[in-house]
Amino acid sequence: MQLNWLDNETRPPAALSPGFPEKMVLLDLETTGGKATHHRIIEIGLLVIEQGVVIERWQSFIDPETSLPPFIQRLTGIAPSMLRGAPKFAQVAETLLGFLEGRTLVAHNARFDYGFLKNEFERIGTSYNAKPLCSVKFSRSLYPQFKRHGLDQIIKRFELAIENRHRALDDAAMIHQFFLKSSALFAEEEIASTCTSLLKNPALPPLLKAADIKKLPASAGVYYFYDTSGALLYVGKSVHIRNRVMSHFSQDHKNPKDLQINSKLAHINFDKTPTDFGAQIRESNQIKALAPLYNRRLRKTKKLYQYRCEADRAGYQRIVIEAVEMESGCEDERFGLFRSPRQASKQIEKLADQYFLCHKLLGLESSSGAQQPCFRAQLKKCFGACHGAEDAEHYNQRVNAALKNYQIAMWPYAGAIMVEERDAQDAEHVAFHLIHNWRYLAKLTLTEDLFDYGYQLAMPRQTSTQGPVTIDHASAETTAAIESDDHFDLDIYFILVRFLVDRNKMKMHNLKIWPLIKIPDSI
Repeated sequence: MQLNWLDNETRPPAALSPGFPEKMVLLDLETTGGKATHHRIIEIGLLVIEQGVVIERWQSFIDPETSLPPFIQRLTGIAPSMLRGAPKFAQVAETLLGFLEGRTLVAHNARFDYGFLKNEFERIGTSYNAKPLCSVKFSRSLYPQFKRHGLDQIIKRFELAIENRHRALDDAAMIHQFFLKSSALFAEEEIASTCTSLLKNPALPPLLKAADIKKLPASAGVYYFYDTSGALLYVGKSVHIRNRVMSHFSQDHKNPKDLQINSKLAHINFDKTPTDFGAQIRESNQIKALAPLYNRRLRKTKKLYQYRCEADRAGYQRIVIEAVEMESGCEDERFGLFRSPRQASKQIEKLADQYFLCHKLLGLESSSGAQQPCFRAQLKKCFGACHGAEDAEHYNQRVNAALKNYQIAMWPYAGAIMVEERDAQDAEHVAFHLIHNWRYLAKLTLTEDLFDYGYQLAMPRQTSTQGPVTIDHASAETTAAIESDDHFDLDIYFILVRFLVDRNKMKMHNLKIWPLIKIPDSI
């Protein structure tokens, strides 16, 4: 079963994350060589992005006014005959500037493309200056577990389809596909912090010492903001702690909370985790346990709300919102998990619009008679199930389609599991997580600690991976209190589903599942 409605990060997105700049030009150039002051552009390809959507594609061959080296012909597939009659750079400069002005220039190895653009514009007496966003640096920041970040490696890593490698428009489209994949894998604030870090050099808060910034790692984990008295202001997480922290200091202060934090921030601490998986779990648990001043209040809720389907006398499926006690588990015929009836009701309204469902049958409009059409039927937004104009079979098919992505994810393992989380850059940095039935039971220091919780490995592990984890600044007692719990936690559930039902995501984050068996009481 799937849980797509909860996990926007793993849906194939229709648009780029809002964390990217609102207006961008994804550009790639093909040239006669690698020296910008000497060689010339032979092809330009670009995609214009506004608010995450491609609004225009543009490609042009360029007459380089010089010979085309044979190795460039072999690399790109561009022959001299393809450049005959092509415009000179000066002839496309005005059109190109129209695309570039007011938009963030994005290129893979942006220094190369920006250098060529700047030199070509200078040759015709035009000044062009930009602060480009380099997608190589973007990849290096968000995917530190990989050593190489060239376009060939990214295409292979994400299984992107490309027809003509080393052709400008095709290569620019690969940047777009890479950004789409990243939009699915990372939260908006993660992408925004990375872009901010690559595009800006923000000033530090007045009370914060530069030494606190220098010690921040370029790796995954949780960070803590404190004021001068040691009071905890904020807890956050990131796959790149330094970039994320620096994004809080952006001078635009679009987020009023950041402005308030910056005026009080005097000290930063952090906990490194092997991957984003551990960072997300720890952030959620720490916010609930420590209640920082500026975090959205998170609480563990025993009572949540679900949809239950029941057929009326005429056979039409009606959706009912009911409370569910999570300690008793989720019933298979129920759908969704919501924190309040209002949240569940709002989502039903959206489903009604999307699938042309009847508000009367959904309980959103009072019934004025069995054969009276609902108000939406008069607007052609309901096909008439409310007064028999649409048969139950067709109506129920749309109800089932609407709820398909709201099925509760079934626990995919026979029993409890241990998740081994290992830092790809540091083999000694490893953490173990005890999980069962979507409940996070404990963070372990040693695999032998499983015995204390009544479990043992169903299969032996190699002794080389049984060493202790890297311990963070929190005491063992505090960590145990915060990260050992057998109650159902909705936020933790979302995190576990995001990672544990997606094999590709597990592989990318270097996670490994170890099945466990219960130790008999007699032992």
